[in-house]
Amino acid sequence: MIVAEQKPIDEIKALIQRYNKVLVVGCDSCVAECAAGGRKEAALLASALSIAFNLDGRHKTIVEDSIDRQCVDRFVHQIAGRVPEFEAVLSLGCGAGAQFLAQHYPDTPVIPGLNTLFIGTTDSPGRWTENCLGCGDCKLAYFGAVCPVARCAKHLFNGPCGGTRADGSCEVNPEMECGWAMIVERLERLGELDRFGEVTPPVDWSTSHAGGVRRVVREDRQP
Repeated sequence: MIVAEQKPIDEIKALIQRYNKVLVVGCDSCVAECAAGGRKEAALLASALSIAFNLDGRHKTIVEDSIDRQCVDRFVHQIAGRVPEFEAVLSLGCGAGAQFLAQHYPDTPVIPGLNTLFIGTTDSPGRWTENCLGCGDCKLAYFGAVCPVARCAKHLFNGPCGGTRADGSCEVNPEMECGWAMIVERLERLGELDRFGEVTPPVDWSTSHAGGVRRVVREDRQP
């Protein structure tokens, strides 16, 4: 899932201050799971912004709506009838969602209300961890399903670095478990430590974000 967090309300106020009618659009998918931009968060933020502006003596019309996903065409069209009523849209989706809204509604300013952080998992209520950098050439099979790039502070593909602390934490960030210690423990548990004797194929970094905008096309899903 994509993990994000809401921008500070003072920053959001500054971003929308020039508009008098704003539609706050929540996204009931990834960012709802991490309690940053779902239906509930959209309603709370719209209310908080209205109160904040009223206290400043500046009345604004700020209402909320929410769709299942801001990154899928059929859901984005669900608010097509409402968007023209407003001067701006405040997106509580990830960066991809905000940009997708802007593409669909080119005549309306779309303002991001969240900071998109990473691709991760829900470890426990209120706790999320980064697991994937989306490099486009996954090598998890060689490392016991632990990503050495995402989970290592130095992003080492051929580790470990030798700086692992005695308690298994990272020398760069002691609060983080060493990614390579995790790999070794996982492979040992699986009885596959012999993989360290194998030459792991290099990652094709041309598939990563460094090459510019990436796109996937499946002919079997085309209309």
